[in-house]
Amino acid sequence: MRDSARAMILPLALAQFICSYAATNMNVAITAIANDLHTDVAGVQTAITLFTLTMAALMIPGSKLTDIWGRKRCFVLGLVVYGVGGLLALLAFRLPLLIVGYSLLEGMGSALLIPPIYILVTVAFPDVKSRARYFGVISGAAGLGAAAGPLIGGVVTSAISWRASFGLQVLVVAWIIVLARKITDPAREGARPRFDVPGTVLSAAGLFFVVLGLLQSRTYGFGKSRQDFPTKGTVIIPKGSISPVWILVAIGALFLLWFFLHVRSWEKKGKDVLLPLRLFRNKVSNLGLGTQTIQWLILQGSFFVVSVYLQEVYHYDAIKTGLVLTPGTIGILAASAAADRFARRHPQRWLIIAGFAITAVGMVLLLPALFRAQGNVWRWIPGLFLFGVGVGTMLTSSVNVVQSSWPERDQGEISGLSRSVSNLGSSFGTALVGSVVAGVKLPTEHALTVALAMMLVFTLIGLVLGVLIPREPVEAERPAEPSAAAGEVTR
Repeated sequence: MRDSARAMILPLALAQFICSYAATNMNVAITAIANDLHTDVAGVQTAITLFTLTMAALMIPGSKLTDIWGRKRCFVLGLVVYGVGGLLALLAFRLPLLIVGYSLLEGMGSALLIPPIYILVTVAFPDVKSRARYFGVISGAAGLGAAAGPLIGGVVTSAISWRASFGLQVLVVAWIIVLARKITDPAREGARPRFDVPGTVLSAAGLFFVVLGLLQSRTYGFGKSRQDFPTKGTVIIPKGSISPVWILVAIGALFLLWFFLHVRSWEKKGKDVLLPLRLFRNKVSNLGLGTQTIQWLILQGSFFVVSVYLQEVYHYDAIKTGLVLTPGTIGILAASAAADRFARRHPQRWLIIAGFAITAVGMVLLLPALFRAQGNVWRWIPGLFLFGVGVGTMLTSSVNVVQSSWPERDQGEISGLSRSVSNLGSSFGTALVGSVVAGVKLPTEHALTVALAMMLVFTLIGLVLGVLIPREPVEAERPAEPSAAAGEVTR
């Protein structure tokens, strides 16, 4: 049993690692890519932004396709699309080809392959404690990819070329496709649901504009616009007016409202929908989604704070910055590796609470290090390590709480929703920190201290959400599964 579980988890964990890596490693190669492709830094940043937008917009539709095409098929198809995108990016000679390969195809591939990772673990391991062990492996891979992406990307770019980073991704994806042959996913019984095309368009548009708005806050801020907002040479929003962030987010909110009205209308008619409204009526699941959002917000936001601080104040390069962040990565991996042991001894709710508390302590230890512009870099180690331990502890537990709150027939939809809110949290974390750093009228090191203090506030909000999760076991919150659904997948 252990050997078969290992054969299944290894390709899933590697796939999660490579997707997390792709989301962060590009930041250290922006200048090198711009020079090589004869473009500017803004063009490469646009490619990175489009990758995030594509993945965020298509995550829910990609998850729904697992119910139609099958989980393993979506996983492998996502890997193929991702690999083709990586190959095109590797061979790119101009920015448009990089955008097609990296931003579009790798983004689409990620949206197809990430949801099946969590669904396959959920249906393969029915009890929460066993599931926690393997979610710990997956979460550790996600945290390692996100945290080590800048370090690995910096080393590869400095030693070889930015193209080698994409070549590495292609090789790893090819290896994962070979390993994926050992993944078993019995065919779904009964009629397959129809794909909700109008719902897909509306949800994708809504998430696209919401995430786009959040990302624009780095440039224009959340309050008054810091500069003119032009479109095709015409200034739409002048400097000093309302930030375009709110206009873009409002457009996204309108699309999402339209989406929910569409879902309600189709459900009344008995039609298949992209995301059933019942997914928002489970208290445990909703609180778990809230903690997930905040966890990724503080993970990406805090690492962004420390990275910018080390590069702007200490003038570290990407490799040194990645090395300083290593204690946080080690903390995430250590906590994720212990997820199985933690789950056997403590309820998932308790682990979420403990994780937020430990993370808060780590942030408190980091604040003095940021406040002193000149200081020993060793002072960063305790805070970063505790931060990583806290994040690693609660990431696994929150995913487990959300996925375990629903029967197997709902795993496709809840997995997509879970991954979408995580993407929103990541986008909001870096956007908020970037806006604070650019908008606070203080020296850089003090502005970054304010940004980290804001991350601490969000951590405490997450702690409150964790406390609000009911004390009853997660399984008690699961709706009764119809007998017809009980035979959909057997292990």
